Amino acid sequence: MANDARITTDPIPRFPAGFLWGVSTSAHQIEGAADQREPSVWDAFTAEPGRVKDGSTAAVACDHYHRYREDVALLAGLGVDAYRFSISWPRVNSPGGLDFYDRLVDELCAAGVRPVPTLFHWDLPVTLDWLERDTAARFAEYVTVVAERLGDRVKKWITLNEPAEHTLLGHALGAHAPGRQLLFDALPVAHHQLLAHGLAVRALRAAGAGDIGIANSHGPTWPASQEQADVEAADFYDLLLNRLFSDPLLLGQYPDGLGELMPSDDLESDLKVIAEPLDWYGVNYYAPTRVGAPQGTDIEFGGLTIPAELPFSVREIEGVPVTDFGWPVVPEGLTELLTGFRERYGDRLPPVVITENGCSYEGTDDQDRIAYLDGHLRALHRAVEAGVDVRGYFVWSLLDNFEWAEGYERRFGLVHVDYETLTRTPKASYGWLRDVLRAQR
Repeated sequence: MANDARITTDPIPRFPAGFLWGVSTSAHQIEGAADQREPSVWDAFTAEPGRVKDGSTAAVACDHYHRYREDVALLAGLGVDAYRFSISWPRVNSPGGLDFYDRLVDELCAAGVRPVPTLFHWDLPVTLDWLERDTAARFAEYVTVVAERLGDRVKKWITLNEPAEHTLLGHALGAHAPGRQLLFDALPVAHHQLLAHGLAVRALRAAGAGDIGIANSHGPTWPASQEQADVEAADFYDLLLNRLFSDPLLLGQYPDGLGELMPSDDLESDLKVIAEPLDWYGVNYYAPTRVGAPQGTDIEFGGLTIPAELPFSVREIEGVPVTDFGWPVVPEGLTELLTGFRERYGDRLPPVVITENGCSYEGTDDQDRIAYLDGHLRALHRAVEAGVDVRGYFVWSLLDNFEWAEGYERRFGLVHVDYETLTRTPKASYGWLRDVLRAQR
């Protein structure tokens, strides 16, 4: 079922003064120029037959590395305040790699667009491994190098993108790089990423940086029914995909029963590092998840295989529109998520920024994407009205790009990319968002 939401003729409600409007991308998905950086785990993954659905790689992608000036001009034309991009750790490890980000940041500043880099967006150098604690220390060293080079112009930072997905998809289920199927033995990957985040916060502050956050993925978990088995399965799923990553950051503790599973000789000290105070908390929101008791067989869902041995099963959310990717469109889930976070964490929750929200639809006259963004902005405003301190919103994504294991079969961009010619064509949603931003000024 396509997105049958209707765009109201009423204007988007006004957000508070100083609200930050932006769009997001990531390095591996758009940069290309793979021959000018060290390989990442994603290069190794995509080189294995059958890992990516269309057999593609990100060797060229959108060629943003060579076309960044054109892309910054698109940002300026859109009228966003900020651009969330990611910095490739493998590129920084390569001779002259930081020079590219120097040029990009200069171009953004000249265009009046605030640079907001994410320091890790899944493209780990192939020589490193999140199963190893030392990777967290290596990350802090890399962060120091970047901050010392760019910190005179970059005033807002993101440490990690979606450690939950990188743990689950890359290390537990094997659907993403590095392609491991460790199930619960992947928990050290979660701990080491969280530790890396805390060490990165300290490294950034030591380099004189401020305004630091993280981009964590979150969504409400809905039980498939009120039967005890379904409710317990949904609670456990919520523990693994939401609270495992938010509780240590915001409360300085793991949810009950998980701390003893973490690989640490001094968990209390680790948690003090992980819980370094944040200036803001980033949320990537796409949809709720409906979860029930295990069904005794592997389940294909959203392009993933959910193994039968997991203590939950993911179910379809019925009666709602879906994107071309098959993801449910549930704007009210964003309101529910944010108000729930405020209730759970209280004054431990810093100001919130929506660091990703977007959808996959084909075509350049993308009215479904417009309806999706319209609905989610209204849902976000309802959270603001309910008292949640929301400071910004970033659309995923500026450009159609390499969509990880889906290859080039999914299009999330406000701008269409012809992958043969690399021609950029703004979609109808680009014009719609430009007009919304003008009205918000």
